[in-house]
Amino acid sequence: MTASSDSKKKNGGFMETVQVVVQALLIALLIRTFLFQPFNIPSGSMKDTLLIGDYLFVSKYTYGYSRFSLPLSPDLFSGRIWGAPPQQGDVAVFKLPRDNETDYIKRVIGLPGDKIQMIDGWLHINGQPVKRERLSDIEQDDGTGQMVKVKRWRETLPNGVSYTTLDMVDNGFYDNTPVYEVPLGHYFMMGDNRDNSADSRVLSQVGYIPYENFIGKAQVIFFSIDEGASAWQVWNWPWTVRWDRLFMTVN
Repeated sequence: MTASSDSKKKNGGFMETVQVVVQALLIALLIRTFLFQPFNIPSGSMKDTLLIGDYLFVSKYTYGYSRFSLPLSPDLFSGRIWGAPPQQGDVAVFKLPRDNETDYIKRVIGLPGDKIQMIDGWLHINGQPVKRERLSDIEQDDGTGQMVKVKRWRETLPNGVSYTTLDMVDNGFYDNTPVYEVPLGHYFMMGDNRDNSADSRVLSQVGYIPYENFIGKAQVIFFSIDEGASAWQVWNWPWTVRWDRLFMTVN
């Protein structure tokens, strides 16, 4: 065998490796663009449904596709294609309208045309209080290292979707609000941790979310690690991974 033959074999092997890597990247890009996109939870605004350190898959196809479905959100078209509207109670990821870049995750509370109001911490939709029942309190860190009791409620929307909300303080800043009238083509989003969530109640920061800004629906938690722990420190996983949260569906 000549040196030339060896060189050709090495070059052929290298090009095959490059081809496999490129194909794998294209497949991953297609999956991320059209099927599922991973997200991690950086804040406690959706406690107890989602915790800091949760990693989840969001289905891109549930609501159809807009320019925000594509990497870097290129302005190639407006509106949505193969669209299906979000449903009340969905936990969804969307682009913040203020900059069309920041990803937020909240729960769909108000549909186009709905009237939303908080009265003494009680959610009202179209003038009617939603059904809710008191659950047992939980304890959590108040941010200073002190453990405090937090009220929990089981809230049920008019379409029957139920979930847990937290009420950290009585008479919080957004426990009493004016009536929000959701414009057509927009949605009203709220965090489950009601006293620790910047959401559609804050019109200057979040406000009403255009249908076009939705990225997808949260589906399943595929990984979860304790708050403050590092996911890359695999040697700590036996103690830091929340094993009971793996593969939980998001409701």
